[in-house]
Amino acid sequence: MKETPHEIKIHNNLKAGVISIDGFLGDDSRHYHEIIVEDRNELLKLNTTTEELADRMNYFTEISFEHYEGSVLIDDHYEVEYRSYRGKILCPFFHPGLFRKGEIFLYNKKNDIRICWTPLNIHMIREHCFLEGKGSKHRLEPKELYRSLFE
Repeated sequence: MKETPHEIKIHNNLKAGVISIDGFLGDDSRHYHEIIVEDRNELLKLNTTTEELADRMNYFTEISFEHYEGSVLIDDHYEVEYRSYRGKILCPFFHPGLFRKGEIFLYNKKNDIRICWTPLNIHMIREHCFLEGKGSKHRLEPKELYRSLFE
């Protein structure tokens, strides 16, 4: 299937050095459509939705924003920390709005899983089912993300 001009622009935005120094594709050779389809299939196997993941990530993010001086313990076993960076970033899929630059670090003490995401990750998961390409700095594997947030 041939890409539309809009899809070509999105694909270019996802590459390193366009919107983000590191980009969103990592060393993944798949087209972003393939990444989305495979991740969507993984989420179906986990019986969860992008909305549920994004809502849970947003829950931790909002609390961590309020505790900017270090980590905070949430719900007895989630240690969360927000690290802010100057500036804002655009959605590579051309959605309007700007997203805070920063990283949210979550440590699930029950299952010993550590993950990291950005405010833009939450948006891309909710709106585009895009968890980034394999090898990218903020790639979130569906199963690991689910386990870290809900177990």
